[in-house]
Amino acid sequence: MDCETSKNGWILLMPLALCLVSSLAFGQGKRKVIVDQDAAGPGGSDMQAILMAVQSPETETLGITVVTGDQWLDEELAHTLRLLEIIGRRDIPVLAGAEFPLVRTRPQTLLWEKTYGSFSYMGAWTPQWYHPASVIPPMREGVPTLKPSTEDAAHFMIRMVHKYPHQVTIIGLGPMTNIALAIRLDPHFAELAQELVFMGGSLSPQTNDPEFSTNPRHEFNLWFDPEAAHIMLTAHWAKITCTPVDISIKTHFSHDLLRRIGQSQVPVAQYLAKYDTIRDDFDYMWDELAVAAWLKPSLITQDEKVYMDVDLDKGVGYGNTQTWDKTDKPAVDKRVVTVNLNLHANQFYDYFQRLMTNPTPGASPAQ
Repeated sequence: MDCETSKNGWILLMPLALCLVSSLAFGQGKRKVIVDQDAAGPGGSDMQAILMAVQSPETETLGITVVTGDQWLDEELAHTLRLLEIIGRRDIPVLAGAEFPLVRTRPQTLLWEKTYGSFSYMGAWTPQWYHPASVIPPMREGVPTLKPSTEDAAHFMIRMVHKYPHQVTIIGLGPMTNIALAIRLDPHFAELAQELVFMGGSLSPQTNDPEFSTNPRHEFNLWFDPEAAHIMLTAHWAKITCTPVDISIKTHFSHDLLRRIGQSQVPVAQYLAKYDTIRDDFDYMWDELAVAAWLKPSLITQDEKVYMDVDLDKGVGYGNTQTWDKTDKPAVDKRVVTVNLNLHANQFYDYFQRLMTNPTPGASPAQ
């Protein structure tokens, strides 16, 4: 073969070689994460938190495990699958988890309210929009053609931490039922994970929001399945980081932020522009902040270490957050939790905007 033929052959092979290198590099050296989410949609904090993990060029999202919470499981699965279709990440597995809490039931909770007082928000159980679990309301973003994995959430999480020991972060952004089931199925699950990050709990939020001003230790993600939260919080994780109500309410998803994101033409930005609905009072960025604090710890300006659990007594405090310091903690085994308390808010908004307006890493053409 002469030099010119060799040169032309290499030119023809270069795109293929670059493609192979890119394919091998994608996912190598990235931070592995499983997002466990009560994935209400379309748009909103739950979907935006999933997007933060997927949009970060630093992460490899191994899967999205779904649990009933803000909405019922079936509709959450549908919203998640459709989101991934729209942004071109059909390769990320979506796995169905628990449809109901371990112990708490809606009828028991409605009866509990008659004795101890009502809650303004009960997720999928909220009377104003309650419907049976099997019903999927009309989807504004369209019905997905993508199907969830045949593997269940708990077994998937267990399989991943065994496949990648001490490399997988579990981010819990809904009720903790799936995580608790994984712990109960495999006693080594928590210790094999790299760390646990979760949005949940409430210590002493400074707010006039009626959901927390009169009941400052109440928070939905821990309240909805208290037994699961207890199992999660008392497992032997290498590290636990909590984003509670206290810091969540210092964030606000504004009309201006959504407008700036909507100026980008990438599919993620257009999804938010089309399907996000912003209220003018309490549009906190609950789950997005938990993911952002894990991705970019410098956003957090204050934290503290506490021992944390959940009240399991069936009285007025059932499901409330319990915390102690090292001087007054109970003699029984409690885990240290790093609780995020303050942040660089403007830096957080800028970071969120950047992730939501960049092309999606690893995306294929949307369908």
